[in-house]
Amino acid sequence: MAVTSTAVKLKRLRQRFGISAPKVAVRTHVAWYWRGGAIVLLLSLSLALAAWIYDAGRSIAGFDSRSTSQALEELKGKVLELEAELSVVRGVASAADSNLKIERAAQLQLAQQVRSLEAENSSLKQDLAFFEGLLPDSVGGEQGVRINRFRIEPANGTSGQQRYRLLVIHNASRQQKEFRGELQFVLKVQQGGKDAMISVPSETDSDKQRYKLEVKHFQRAEGILPVPPGAILKSVEARILQDGVVRVRQTINL
Repeated sequence: MAVTSTAVKLKRLRQRFGISAPKVAVRTHVAWYWRGGAIVLLLSLSLALAAWIYDAGRSIAGFDSRSTSQALEELKGKVLELEAELSVVRGVASAADSNLKIERAAQLQLAQQVRSLEAENSSLKQDLAFFEGLLPDSVGGEQGVRINRFRIEPANGTSGQQRYRLLVIHNASRQQKEFRGELQFVLKVQQGGKDAMISVPSETDSDKQRYKLEVKHFQRAEGILPVPPGAILKSVEARILQDGVVRVRQTINL
């Protein structure tokens, strides 16, 4: 047993210090901050080299960052200049548009004034003709009774009915200072495809008094003409009668 344990110890010694013994490396101890500094320096050099290679590649490919930046600044300047010119042109266009609107408004106003003056002139001509008709015969007026300003228009709020307006003028003579008679209307209507004549006032009309005339110089007459439902009014004839005889008549075709 003693021999065996001695042999085992010798074997272990050979393994530790012999040829088969494990190798031992001896290294110099370096502090951690030196190692960190070396790593940072290596990374910095690598980044600088990569940036130099990148710029060199761009230069070789014809791309210069400085010239590109300069061109970009020039383009920005031109854009600002064009925007300023565009603003000026817009201002000029806006002023021109405003002037055009003012001119159009002035033209519309002038056209309205012309229409108003034309209407006033027409009204003055009618008034002149009316007053000329009132003059005695020695001055040029026409003696007797006549109808003036006869108008037919739809009656407001009355379906199918028509309103008449007229002026009866009497130019008195020495023998007849006042005219007395009556007003009568003859309506031509179309109903059911046939023409018909309607007299106003009719024989059965109970309100004939409102059609009586007593005219010294002039008298206005106004009222509603009854038109049958569904009938189409074609024409209206206004008559002035005296003792059953028609003295004057005037027709309006519609």
